[in-house]
Amino acid sequence: MVLKLYNTLGRKKEVFKPLKEGEVKIYGCGPTVYWYQHIGNLYRYVFEDIIVRNFLYNNYKVKHVINITDVGHLTSDADEGEDKMLKALKREGLELTKDSMLKLADKYTDVFMTDIKKLNIIGPDVWPKATEHIKEQIELIKKLEEKGYTYKTSVGLIFDSSKFKDYGKLAQLKLENLKAGSRVKVDDDRKSKSDFALWITNQPNHIMLWDSPWGKGFPGWHIECSAMSSKYLGEQFDVHTGGEEHIPVHHTNEIAQSECGFGKKPWVNYWMHLRWLIIDGGKMSKSQGNVYQLSDLEEKGFDPLDFRYFCLTGHYRKNLNFTLDNLKNAQNSLERLKRIVGELKDDGEVNEVYLKKFENAINDDLNMPEALQVLWSLVRDEKAKGKFSAVREMDKVFGLDLLKVEKVSVPKDVMDLVMAREVARTEKDWSRADSLRGDIEKRGFRVGDSEGKSVVEKI
Repeated sequence: MVLKLYNTLGRKKEVFKPLKEGEVKIYGCGPTVYWYQHIGNLYRYVFEDIIVRNFLYNNYKVKHVINITDVGHLTSDADEGEDKMLKALKREGLELTKDSMLKLADKYTDVFMTDIKKLNIIGPDVWPKATEHIKEQIELIKKLEEKGYTYKTSVGLIFDSSKFKDYGKLAQLKLENLKAGSRVKVDDDRKSKSDFALWITNQPNHIMLWDSPWGKGFPGWHIECSAMSSKYLGEQFDVHTGGEEHIPVHHTNEIAQSECGFGKKPWVNYWMHLRWLIIDGGKMSKSQGNVYQLSDLEEKGFDPLDFRYFCLTGHYRKNLNFTLDNLKNAQNSLERLKRIVGELKDDGEVNEVYLKKFENAINDDLNMPEALQVLWSLVRDEKAKGKFSAVREMDKVFGLDLLKVEKVSVPKDVMDLVMAREVARTEKDWSRADSLRGDIEKRGFRVGDSEGKSVVEKI
């Protein structure tokens, strides 16, 4: 099967060719664990999960890494503002200590892990934390210094972007058009607007400080991804993912420091970026009260997989508009789909025709909306055989648990009504049977019939 992916680096779809035949190494920018991850953040990890599942479906051996940022990410994605973790400590009224910061990071990491499990996201092989890889970051910075790519300012050790001729190639930046202050705070010590901090030493009261050849300090946000990805995936790997907001600064800086430090080009062969999840046609904003966490959706009666299904309805290279009505539509669609699939019998065959259509969709730059249409066409095709096995194969990528039989705890009063309905049906008292069905539904359950037996499910 030919797999085509859109590569941000070349701005076009390309046939995927791994560095090593049959293997894929993929790195994803992970969360900064200073707060709960909202559904826009989680959408990114559903996207990355689809990438991983697609590689697995295509019989690749996958090595997958997602980092955890627990230090060094300032409130600006450049080099200004307060450390987000430190700001979170103050927000929650916690003691300003290293121990408190690590406990805070663990708290929000645990919530994030719970959320991705609910969303059926396959966890990566490694979850490296920034604070546990300071040594690797310092070693990479040393390489850059030895090769002449750095200089010192009052902020700390800075990367000299003018010495990397390909700087900005990912974002197609023209450095001469950058305005002062557009990337980092105007700093007379900086040689260029696009230069960025590798090691920060001008915050002596920061909780997290480490000794280094450049003085006590902490790493810049960008260096952690280069250091940790190279440790677990090597100095070159296949795929790097993230949100589109990372293109002009974070990922641009990652490429610069990595290709200069490791001396290998390209550092990454395929860059894949997700467009935004927008809310009611606009950006999420706490001030507007439209920031949803997964727990908020659950409180409103939605299952996390309803949100996963919703994520599959849009293509990752287009903004996806979230509304509660759209999520409700996704919930209804998933419930209908599961009811239909739940009635399928394994006839021992596999519908190769529909599977081929499905594979063409997912391998055409992860066209999940088209893949869903193929699935719906299959289950609605009354003449099609091999549905059960084909659905099972497709769900390896969808990750919707379509064939999972959920155990339903049915209260005694509902079961009494079910038994009474069975008696009525045996006596061919159809009017009473229908009346009892209505009583059952009023209690939040649905009853159906399969091979002469009553089947009860929760509505």
